[in-house]
Amino acid sequence: MASNISQLVARYLNACRKQEVLPNSSVLSSFLKVKHQKSHAEQCCLNIIIDQLKSSDFPPLIDLLSMSSLSEIDAVDVCQNSSYILLDGEYVLSLLRAVNQKLRMIDLVDSSSWKDVLDDICQKGIACRILNLRFSPIRKLNMTGKFMQLHTLRLDFSVHLTSFHTSCFSCMPKLMRLSMCDTRVTNLWMTSAALSKLHSLEELRFQSCLCCYDTGPCSGKGVISSAYEKIRSSSHHCYSYPESLSGTNENFLLQNMQESSIDGSPSSLYSDDDSFTNHELLQSMTEEASAESDLDISSDTRSIDNWTDMSQDSHHELYGWTNSEISVNTSDLTMSSSGHSSIPSTTRLFEEVIYSSTRIKNDICNINMFEGLKNNSLNVHASSTEIYSQPNHRNQFSTDRVFIEDEEGCSSSGLNLENTPETLDFVPEKHPSHHPSPICFEKYYREYMIYSLPQLKVLDNFPVKHAEKEKAKAIFKKYYENVPYNRQQKESVVSILQRREVGSTAFCQKSSQIKQPYCRESHHSFSRSLSAAKVSSALQPHLHPISKFRSGSREETRSFRPRQFEYHPSSPSLMVFGTLDGELVVMNHESEKLVGYLPSAGALHSILGLCWLKKYPSKFIAGSDNGSLQMYDVCQMRATVTDQYCSMNASVYTFDDFEQLTSVHVNSTDEYFVASGFSKHVALYDMGSGRRLQIFEDLHREHINVVKFAHHSPTIFATASFDHDVKMWDLRQGPSRPCFSASSSKGNVMVCFSPDDHYLLASAIDNEVKQILAADGRLHMSFSISSTGSGQNYTRSYYMNGRDYIISGSCEENVVRICCAQTGRRLRDVSLEDRGSRNSMFVQSLRGDPFRDFHMSILAAYWHPFAKSEIVAVNLLQSDERIEENSRGRCRQASSSMGG
Repeated sequence: MASNISQLVARYLNACRKQEVLPNSSVLSSFLKVKHQKSHAEQCCLNIIIDQLKSSDFPPLIDLLSMSSLSEIDAVDVCQNSSYILLDGEYVLSLLRAVNQKLRMIDLVDSSSWKDVLDDICQKGIACRILNLRFSPIRKLNMTGKFMQLHTLRLDFSVHLTSFHTSCFSCMPKLMRLSMCDTRVTNLWMTSAALSKLHSLEELRFQSCLCCYDTGPCSGKGVISSAYEKIRSSSHHCYSYPESLSGTNENFLLQNMQESSIDGSPSSLYSDDDSFTNHELLQSMTEEASAESDLDISSDTRSIDNWTDMSQDSHHELYGWTNSEISVNTSDLTMSSSGHSSIPSTTRLFEEVIYSSTRIKNDICNINMFEGLKNNSLNVHASSTEIYSQPNHRNQFSTDRVFIEDEEGCSSSGLNLENTPETLDFVPEKHPSHHPSPICFEKYYREYMIYSLPQLKVLDNFPVKHAEKEKAKAIFKKYYENVPYNRQQKESVVSILQRREVGSTAFCQKSSQIKQPYCRESHHSFSRSLSAAKVSSALQPHLHPISKFRSGSREETRSFRPRQFEYHPSSPSLMVFGTLDGELVVMNHESEKLVGYLPSAGALHSILGLCWLKKYPSKFIAGSDNGSLQMYDVCQMRATVTDQYCSMNASVYTFDDFEQLTSVHVNSTDEYFVASGFSKHVALYDMGSGRRLQIFEDLHREHINVVKFAHHSPTIFATASFDHDVKMWDLRQGPSRPCFSASSSKGNVMVCFSPDDHYLLASAIDNEVKQILAADGRLHMSFSISSTGSGQNYTRSYYMNGRDYIISGSCEENVVRICCAQTGRRLRDVSLEDRGSRNSMFVQSLRGDPFRDFHMSILAAYWHPFAKSEIVAVNLLQSDERIEENSRGRCRQASSSMGG
């Protein structure tokens, strides 16, 4: 059987001669390892390390793998050990395609410079069984190709990965193990929906146990100790070789190879002038990969810089010889009549030295690894930087064989988890974890994933027991709403329409068990059922930016920098927004056409306060941060964008200034409006006369960020202050004392009335959201939203679908939470994504659409010096993966805490 491997080596050497290139030392050593495996009746795996290859090494290797049936080899692994590799991606792709069905593992440490390789693998699929894409530059995973044999996928340390396409994972029927530690995945709903397509998935992790490399259940100290002793005992056998063997054989080998090259008088192909070395390849790696692609290719490679040094340290002796030093005398290679090659004794000696040297080095690495694990087993808070600075870090992540393995090189999934004595029924609440993705910090993350993926056996290296599944089920039903309006199960739109046609009255019976004033008629119940079905089927809602227009039919698109916006109270298609530059824009947000525009007059001042009038639907109040207050008429505004300020009587009236203004609001009868700002006072204005009637002084101990009138009571208004209090006031009894006062643990950013004025929704810093009874100020509902610990994470919340749901977002997070206003259960989260740039999006403000259920608009801002803010329309009833890419304007300048 070993002679078959020798034939394979001979064919490789002949292919090198035809291509007029030198044989590669690492390829030869891999063949020799396969020969040793064959002689010991082990699985024969050819390991190709692309770090050790030059561009000229690929053609003969590809020819060999393409022409050969590879019946002598059971599997082929293609691995990358360092990040600095200047190779054409086409060569790597051709190599992978040439191996085809024999391909067992692909291990790419950092593929940022190989966008074409990554795209091809994701879109066309690959026949490998293990795919490691650690440190990949992918932002949104879209693996739509066929991965019919794939059972293990590792995406660890892909720090740009945030989300998944809905079609991702659709062609991975055998995927059992998935690891995504240290990514930026945050959304429980989107993630669980994408992973639900993996029906064979048994082991999943977004964070790891210290001693676990694979996704299987952690066995604790037992595995480490036994494996450590096994390696230690086997190392004594390894070191029974004479100490001088390695150095003596190496010198003797090099001497004989050089003599063979001289005596054999090889062709000019192997002359001394041809000095192609792997060291030259490493020295030439100084350029960064291009980022001009759909993938976000990060230029920051500091987190993987150490991999190059580690690879060089661990393979220095073995791969230190250059291709020119390993010269093969092809004239001595003859083919016998039986088809077997006659290998010179030098090659056999080369095989022995390579194997013995490799064996000793691997054992040394394994011992060092377990020494480190034993010494640091209690250091559960080690950072990724600390771990990667370890000299043996690469070996820690490449010695899979130390742990319990199956024939594919992964931890066995056939363990009887129910009978494992070392594991507990429940995971400790404060169990140590490492390299967690942000999703792990979501409240009840583990319970949610266990309930959503019932086939899971191991999550984050901890087994999932039956008792924990029952606990997860109870927690999910208590804190989450699987289908809108508390429907017990998902329904298709078709079945709902069919039931309506036959006149079924099941809608009222299937509606929410909690009585709500909006569920009184069968028609409304049908509408709810239809909306619930659409929301459930739309895994990723349609997000579309709407704050850009064309100045004219032939002019370029103009992008604005919105700072505040409001839906029209009676016209479903109208919206007004003010910009950071003091512009006022009225648009038809359905057709995305400009209705009216006014540029800033004089110095630029941000628009922080906007409010439409109810009885006079063409008019609205606008307030700027410089204190100016004016009433405008849309009918008098131009429908084109112009740089010349010409009010054309658009400004109906100018009111007295209110210094450092942050909020304005008009009462339900259009008689009065109130203004607040960076002060403890509130000003009351008369709409009829235009006069400022009164200033209510010292209503709070700190400045009042937002003031809001009730929707139906013209004399009732509420204030939200950074003194931690929300207060309700009545103009009829004056400012001497409030109707009531409700406190938060932090400063209040926002307050608003429910559409029927039954409740007040108060939002304090860092996701503290409460619903208060408007009658007496008692707490009705506290929404359990995880805090970030930031004192600058300004949170705003509004109602959606009447008062059925609340939507909440914060200025340091890119997610909007949707919760049932009556039960507090979380329906889902909506994550903001910007595929067209590397900027991170955050929620500056938001509003529920007053005319369309499950529609909202979000004012999204960016933390980038050349990025602009924009208004993003969200439709939860429609799923659409495509988000338009927009040009970026200047950075936002207004404080995130101002206004609503």
